[in-house]
Amino acid sequence: MDYVGLDGAVYGVTDLDRAAQFFADWGLRKVRAPKGAVAFETVNGSQITLRRHDDPTLPPAIEPGSTVRQVFWGLGSKKQLAAVEQALAKDGPVHKDKDGTLHTRDPMGLAVGIRIARRRPLKALATPINAPGKITRVDTRSTIYERAIPQTLGHIVFTAPDVDAMERFYTKRLGFWVSDRYKGRGVFMRCAREGNHHNLFFIKSADGKGHLNHVAFMVRDIHEVFGGGLHITRQGWQTEIGPGRHPVSSAYFWYVKSPAGGACEYYADEDHVTPKWKVRALETKPENFAEWALPDGIHRSRGDIKERGASSS
Repeated sequence: MDYVGLDGAVYGVTDLDRAAQFFADWGLRKVRAPKGAVAFETVNGSQITLRRHDDPTLPPAIEPGSTVRQVFWGLGSKKQLAAVEQALAKDGPVHKDKDGTLHTRDPMGLAVGIRIARRRPLKALATPINAPGKITRVDTRSTIYERAIPQTLGHIVFTAPDVDAMERFYTKRLGFWVSDRYKGRGVFMRCAREGNHHNLFFIKSADGKGHLNHVAFMVRDIHEVFGGGLHITRQGWQTEIGPGRHPVSSAYFWYVKSPAGGACEYYADEDHVTPKWKVRALETKPENFAEWALPDGIHRSRGDIKERGASSS
C-alpha cells in the first residue's frame, strides 16, 4: 500500500488559546475550522486541528492532559482505500464516514483515520549548496530564514506499551513498511514503499502506557531548521533538545516543547528510501539518537550568538 503521507493530526488541549498561539508562532497558516476547533495547515495542506481536551466530539485519549487524539493517513485512490477497509475488516466491522474516511484504533487505543489524501503536491525546492568540485551558487548569498514555514507534516512518534503489536497492526493491517529498528525497543516505519525514512516511530514506554512524544514538520533545509528554532526561541517557547543531527535518518532536527502535548520538531534532509533499503537493528544508545546535539538551542542576543553547551546525548 502506498500512502501519500501523514495527512493530519487532531489534538485535545487544556489551553486552546496557548496551543493556537504556539502553532501560529511555529509557522503554520490558520484555516477555517469546524465549530469549537482551531485549524492550521502546512504549505502542502496537511493539517493540525486543535480542540479542547473535554470536547465530546474527540476520540478517547491515550493519556491525560494535552495530547494527540487522532492521526489521519492519506491514500491516493479509492481502490487503495477499499483495500485497507478489507484488511481492517478482518478484525471486525469498520466505521466509515459519508466521505469514505475509515476509522479504527490501533492496539494502543489511538484513533486512526484513513482517507483520500487532502494534501497538495509540493513544488520542487532545491537549496543551492557549494561543494568542492560542484559550485551551484554563484554571485548569490545563501538564504537566511527569519522563521520557518513548514512544508508538510512528516512523522509522528509515540511511546507504546507493546511495540511488536504496533508493528503488526501498521504493517499487516495498514500496509506500512519497516525502515529500521532499535533492538528490542523501537520501530521506525514508513507509510509507502518509497519515501521518507519514517512517518511513524514507536518506542517502548517505561511505564507501560502510551504517550505522545512529538510531531515533526519538514522544512526546506538545515538553514530553515536554524531559522525556525531561533524564531520560536525569540517567541518564548522552550527548546527540548537541538539543533542536532539524527544518524538513523540523516536528518537535522530541533525539538521544542509544545503546549499541545509532547514536542514539535523542525527537520530537514531526511533519507529517502525504497524497498532496496537494508533494515538495521540499532543499539538504543545516545549516539544513535544524535550524532551531535545542543541541549537547549542556540541563543541570539543583540546580534551575538551564544552556544550554551554541546552534547551528543
